Amino acid sequence: MSDYIRQLHSKRMSAWEQAKETLEVAASEKRDLTAEEDAKYVRANQDISDIDEKIGEYQESQRKAAEAGEYFAKLEAKPTEGTRNDNKADELRSWLRGETASRSYDLRPETRTTGDLVKGTATAGGNTVKTSFYDRLVQHLIVNSGVLQANPTVLTTDGGEALQIPKTSTHSSSATIVAEAAALTANEPTFGQVTLNAYKYGFLMTVSHELLNDTSVDLEGYLAMQAGRALGNGFGAHLVNGSGSSQPNGVLIANGGAGGLGKTGETVAQQGTGGVIGGIIADDLIDLFYSVIAPYRNSPSCSWLMQDATVGFVRKLKDGQGRYIWQPGLTAGAPDTILDKPLVTDPNMPAIGTGAKSVLFGDFSTYFVRRVEAIRFERSLDFHFDTDVVTFRTLLRGDGNQVDTTGALKYFIGNTT
Repeated sequence: MSDYIRQLHSKRMSAWEQAKETLEVAASEKRDLTAEEDAKYVRANQDISDIDEKIGEYQESQRKAAEAGEYFAKLEAKPTEGTRNDNKADELRSWLRGETASRSYDLRPETRTTGDLVKGTATAGGNTVKTSFYDRLVQHLIVNSGVLQANPTVLTTDGGEALQIPKTSTHSSSATIVAEAAALTANEPTFGQVTLNAYKYGFLMTVSHELLNDTSVDLEGYLAMQAGRALGNGFGAHLVNGSGSSQPNGVLIANGGAGGLGKTGETVAQQGTGGVIGGIIADDLIDLFYSVIAPYRNSPSCSWLMQDATVGFVRKLKDGQGRYIWQPGLTAGAPDTILDKPLVTDPNMPAIGTGAKSVLFGDFSTYFVRRVEAIRFERSLDFHFDTDVVTFRTLLRGDGNQVDTTGALKYFIGNTT
């Protein structure tokens, strides 16, 4: 880890200590934050967010520097005329500029691995390793979807035919003592089926000819970022709140019934001074934590999911021993935690409010995401012929659904009074 990253992480921890000190002063005096203290707390939280952004930008610059170093090393090698060009980036850039006859370009991973949507560890060198255009696009897609960051089970298929996945509705009940020669009691789990389809997500973007022809521009990085964000925003929203009808069955909708209720919030009166309608107290999250049984709670894919504004609220909460239940990652790149479980944010989760399911907790590996392997790029010179720009169309096919409805994921819902 570089000294710069260490310094940023130190500043991040310092900002959190300042925010914590502001809260503790008000708590020791048994009062709410003053307007000045609240502004100070908000600034400290904004500093944390700004530092996180700087860390991400620095890691991205490291990756680009590594790619540039490799590129110039190849130039210095001076390959002989006729050497075969295996550089996928050059092939892609040639297609982007219209130097090939093909109108479409299928993006695929260079190697097929299980769970290839899982995000790499940046601090272990993930951001300095040269990645393909496909990997960079998928990386931006993940960053814009909290569900994809929470380590769901990812199924990658070559084609888009419907997949039938077994669904566990109830587990077997406990075994019983059986007398000698007595018949055994039937004790079977209940199964159903989940169908994973391949819904098509697409969008258009335009690029000027000047940008395409300027070799100094990181064109692949720009297009990967724009496409990844757009696909992540569209697909990611449905992975949270999709209805399951002609779109994915979102993780919150699939687990949003009575069986997924982990904790109903306390009333404002029960919350005490400073209570908020639909708000959360520390005991609520502790109860939600233990509403998920240990086998799911101990899974490596067990985490919290909420939006950023909810995290800001939760950062103020303490347990019965006066300890903050939210803790910052102790090393740069490590996730923040609540009750020692990773915290993932997604802007599509509901805000705190009356009847709002604002927090989801449990084993996200029980939620299946299906994605067709190829991400299709298509180009057109004719669509905006009068403006001298090239139009690119990007298409992704995917779906998502819960395959274990026995209580692997539970939600918190705000009280109505």
